[in-house]
Amino acid sequence: MSELLKLFQESSALYGGNAVFIEDLYEKYLQNPDSVDPSWRHTFKNLHNGMAQEIIHSPIVDRFASLAQQSQGRLAKLQGFTEESVKKQSAVARLINHYRVRGHQIADNNPLNKSIPSVPDLEPAYYGLTELDMDTLFDTGTLYGEDRLPLREILSRLKEIYCGSIGSEYMHIVDTDVKRWIKNRLEGTRAKPNLTAEEKLSIHKQLTAAESIEKYLHRTFVGQKRFSLEGGESLIPFLDNIVQRGGDKQIKEIVIGMAHRGRLNVLVNILGKNPSVLFDEFKGMHTSTPGMNSGDVKYHMGFSSDIATPGGPIHVTLAFNPSHLEIINPVVEGSVKARQDRYGPNSFNTILPILIHGDAAFSGQGVVMETLNMAGTRAYSTGGTIHVVINNQVGFTTSNPRDARSTYYCTDIASMAQIPVFHVNGDDPEAVSFVAQLALDFRMTFNRDVVIDLICYRRLGHNEADEPATTQPLMYQKIRKHQTTQQIYAQKLISEALITPEEDQNIENDYVSMLEAGMVVSRPVLSNKVYSYSALWEKYHHAKWTASCKTSVSLDVLRFCNKRSQCLPTGFELHPRVAKIMDSRNKMAAGAQPLDWGFAENMAYATLLLEKRNVRLTGQDVGRGTFFHRHAVLHNQIDGKTYLPINHLDSEQGRAYIYDSLLSEAGVLGFEYGYSTTAPETLVIWEAQFGDFANGAQVVIDQFISSGETKWGRLSGLVMLLPHGYEGQGPEHSSARLERYLQLCAEQNIQVCVPTTPAQIFHLLRRQLLRPYRKPLIVMTPKSLLRHKLAVSTLECLTKGRFQTVISEIDPIKPDKVTRLILCSGKVYYDLLEARREHEIDHVAIVRIEQLYPFPNNRFKQEIDRFPNLEHLIWCQEEPKNQGAWYQIRHHFVDTLATEINLQYAGRPASAAPAVGNFKKHLEQQQQVVNTALFGKHTGK
Repeated sequence: MSELLKLFQESSALYGGNAVFIEDLYEKYLQNPDSVDPSWRHTFKNLHNGMAQEIIHSPIVDRFASLAQQSQGRLAKLQGFTEESVKKQSAVARLINHYRVRGHQIADNNPLNKSIPSVPDLEPAYYGLTELDMDTLFDTGTLYGEDRLPLREILSRLKEIYCGSIGSEYMHIVDTDVKRWIKNRLEGTRAKPNLTAEEKLSIHKQLTAAESIEKYLHRTFVGQKRFSLEGGESLIPFLDNIVQRGGDKQIKEIVIGMAHRGRLNVLVNILGKNPSVLFDEFKGMHTSTPGMNSGDVKYHMGFSSDIATPGGPIHVTLAFNPSHLEIINPVVEGSVKARQDRYGPNSFNTILPILIHGDAAFSGQGVVMETLNMAGTRAYSTGGTIHVVINNQVGFTTSNPRDARSTYYCTDIASMAQIPVFHVNGDDPEAVSFVAQLALDFRMTFNRDVVIDLICYRRLGHNEADEPATTQPLMYQKIRKHQTTQQIYAQKLISEALITPEEDQNIENDYVSMLEAGMVVSRPVLSNKVYSYSALWEKYHHAKWTASCKTSVSLDVLRFCNKRSQCLPTGFELHPRVAKIMDSRNKMAAGAQPLDWGFAENMAYATLLLEKRNVRLTGQDVGRGTFFHRHAVLHNQIDGKTYLPINHLDSEQGRAYIYDSLLSEAGVLGFEYGYSTTAPETLVIWEAQFGDFANGAQVVIDQFISSGETKWGRLSGLVMLLPHGYEGQGPEHSSARLERYLQLCAEQNIQVCVPTTPAQIFHLLRRQLLRPYRKPLIVMTPKSLLRHKLAVSTLECLTKGRFQTVISEIDPIKPDKVTRLILCSGKVYYDLLEARREHEIDHVAIVRIEQLYPFPNNRFKQEIDRFPNLEHLIWCQEEPKNQGAWYQIRHHFVDTLATEINLQYAGRPASAAPAVGNFKKHLEQQQQVVNTALFGKHTGK
């Protein structure tokens, strides 16, 4: 008996039915050998036998089968095993596993019944299994159900689970626990929902609503664009399922981002927008909210409401969205992050983001990848997003999918981030309901992203005036013969005796009657009370940019903040260069050394935190600062741990969030914009590593930051710090493209500033949060000025000063002797100042314009009036003439100057590139700029 037991212990695990169990165990071993039993650890170690560290799963199954065969002689005597039976069992185990891996490729999930590809390794014959084996009992391993089943039944179950209306991709996920959870959910339910009659009737009602609103709009507003959902109506019961079950999951808010396809349907049938308001928009009768000077088309507008659910009310928001499709993704994530931070720690499961994509856009837009890549990072994680791809199978117009992507599925990009994907047939709303439940449970369990590929079609063209059959004749022959999802499901319920044809028609008639009566047709929408956090924005609407506030602080506060910022944990060792910087800051706080940029900027953050305000700063290398000036985040040289001193000033202070970002511009800037639109009491800052890096986020700047208010009435206090200045570093790292921001300026939409002293950045950052005014702030920040001997301030400048939109002449030059006045912004000021002092010129004054927009006309006029004998006004800039500020602000000079004053430009000539790449040539150009400004073009000096 002992011999039998020993043999069993040594060999039973080798039985082929345990192959998947062994694979899971092997995965754990690869991740952490100590996580498995010592006996298994020894076995796996021996299996490698000098091979590469990791062997793929199919060979390991074969290896175990081989080991089983070696001992089969003794096992046969004891248990009746044969070499053939072990081979057959191993083959069945591999077949089961391949259905999990590749079953989605032959799933019946395309409503247009496109041909299903042949996948040889999903056929029993591929593994040497024949018809003679179909009725043989095999161990099912971890396949849910009976332990042993005939091969015929095993195949039937595999096809039901993995090849029906849902095709599941999850075996690529590295995390074994996540993979096992999905497998158990799919196989334990056979990938089918257990719906009550009431739930089926609810789905039918949602489908009827989705179809009826489109039909009503189509016949009532003939020829008008609406980007209908027709063909993808199952999106409505999907979203309804998420919202209604969300209350039971303790979700308090859901934020949805989507492009225009199906947007009007979602607004009316999910969020409860009154149809009469929508109809007025179609008629052109709707009045825009004050502040929305341009407004936007109806299928870009956002909306929010409180929706009643069995688990309590949920505030559902549909974000405003431009036509740039997927650019809304990071904006929604940023808004969700701000809401989660507002709720406090561990609030991932309080706010749920849902992003709805188009198939071509999901695979084609780079910002999708950026957003997916952000999902697991400290700065940008929102605890998982439910992604829904409305897969029309035809791209944005009528292109062939082969021209839209290089991947098999439009969702393949999700595999990069270890995200499960469920490809579901849009004509099977019960399968869609099952996937909705699965997706929500997965997200709430693991706080990870999940993607639903809703395979459907587009009944009409890209817009309602388009004729898609011109380029897709065969597809649209099918579509025009194809019953709608509502019709298919209604017939199913009629066959189940849950409704009659008359009841089906009556439901549609009742819905249309409610539309015509101007009644809300969605789930119950709660009272129209003001959303609690919307009230935070009220004081910022209609505020004037001239609104003032006190930005100076006492000397005691500055010294307290610096002292607390110098307190480090026991055993925390600074890098010698950082230690020297911290020592210098002590001297600055004591008044023994002039203040530099890093000190003033850090004090701006610290003093705001001490006033119980929050600060969020992200970007590439912001913790220390690209140019080694900030060092807000310190790194222990002993163990690599980080410490954020300004988060340890006081027990009741605000919170600082300072994170180095991933290498992204569009995604990260979009995220920070979204955050800023939701958190008016937080100073939200994005810093570009170099100012020109913002070029990669131009869509966010154009379609959100500069125009969000005039289109949608959305305010934002976002700050963009853009290092700018000509240092001889070539075309790519000189200019933040100041001219682009100034070109976008109108209606006091944004602020554009070029501070040149530490005190200026101190007051500018504090002003941004303290005054009752929320407009985006674009700051051209310096590089070399961070340590320039002249670019310094005193403690008094912080304790008594304020931000100056214009800085007057600082040298003791007599105004009545001035005949030449140079206006400038940024670093070139110090070049001009040093050259003037060197040449002892006393008839030239230099004035800095520190705020270029809104332009400080009154202060500018005051400066002009100070010089009664002025003959020449010079605008001097480092940038080429066609770039920089010259063409965007010279009208202010023309409008103010007396006719006898000569207005001139001093700067580089127009250029296609921002700067030269040769350092010697850069110095020559810079000298010429200074000489032209000081002496004029023809002096030869």
